[in-house]
Amino acid sequence: MNSRVVFWVEEYFYNPNILQKFLSFLLLPLSWLYCFGMWLRFKFKRPKDMGLPVVGVGNLNIGGSGKTPLVTALAKNYKNVAIVLRGYGRASRGLVVVKDKQNILCDVSQSGDEAMIYAKKLEDAVVIVSEDRKLGIQQAKQMGIEIVFLDDAYSKHDIQKLDILIDVETKNKRCLPSGAYREKLWNGKEVIHVEDGKDFKREVSLKNETSNMSFVTAIARPKRLDSYLPNVLAKHYFEDHHNFTKDEIEEIFNEDGCSSLLVTFKDYVKLEGFGYKLSLLDLDVEVDTKLFEIIDRYMLKYTTRN
Repeated sequence: MNSRVVFWVEEYFYNPNILQKFLSFLLLPLSWLYCFGMWLRFKFKRPKDMGLPVVGVGNLNIGGSGKTPLVTALAKNYKNVAIVLRGYGRASRGLVVVKDKQNILCDVSQSGDEAMIYAKKLEDAVVIVSEDRKLGIQQAKQMGIEIVFLDDAYSKHDIQKLDILIDVETKNKRCLPSGAYREKLWNGKEVIHVEDGKDFKREVSLKNETSNMSFVTAIARPKRLDSYLPNVLAKHYFEDHHNFTKDEIEEIFNEDGCSSLLVTFKDYVKLEGFGYKLSLLDLDVEVDTKLFEIIDRYMLKYTTRN
C-alpha cells in the first residue's frame, strides 16, 4: 500500500473532507448493522475470572493510539509480569511464548513486531502471543506470573479485567465502515479513560543519528510522528505491520542517497537483520502516578476478594 492510500484512509477516518463525508454517509446502514452486531456480542459475553489480575489497555478506534509504549511503561513497574497480545502480522499461528523471564525464544516473523518490542524493552517480563487471549493468560499463570497486561483488549468482554481506554481525538465518530470506531463504549462497561499528553506523555530520543536520514515507517497514522522528526531527506510510509523486504530497503537507499534510515522501534525490530545503517526514533512515555495507583488498588482488591 503506497503512502497516498495510507494518507487517504487516515484522512477519511480522522479528518474527512466533503467527498469522504459523503462516502461515510452512504455507508451508514452498514455501520449500523456492524455496531448492532458488536453490541449484541458485548451483551452476551460474561467476564471470566482468570485467576490473577489482568489489566487491558486499548482504544475504541482503529489505528495507532500509543498502546505499546503505554503498556511498556506500565509493565516496567511490576514484577512477575506478562504481556499477552494477538501478534498482528506474524507468520505463526496459535500460542507462541515469545520470551520467558530471561530469553527471547523466537524471531520477529513468529512474534510480530509489537510483541518483539516488548521482548526487547522488558528484560524481566514474559511475552506471549495468542489469538485466544484466555489461553495466553493461562500460559502466563502456569509460568508463575502474578499480573498480566493485555495489549489492545477493550473488546475482550469475556475476560475479567481492569480496562484502561486511550481516548483518541477524531472528527468522525461513527463505527466501521463509516468511521474509525471498532466499538462504542457500551453502557455498563467500566473503563479508566486516559489521554495522550495528559495522563501519559511521550519522551522521544534519537539514536545513531546521521547527517542524511530518510524516514521509513509502517505504523498506523504515521503523520502523528511529524512533530517528533528531525530534518530528513524523504518520508516513506507503509501500511501498518508491513513486512519489509530487503529489496524495498535497498531501493530507498538507492533513490534517496541517504546515509541511514530513521525508523521507530516497531520498524527497527523488523529491519535490524537486513544489515543496513539504521537510526532510531525511540518513543517512550512518562506515566502519571495516578495510573499506577489505580492498578495497585485493583491488584489489592483482586487479591483480597480471592
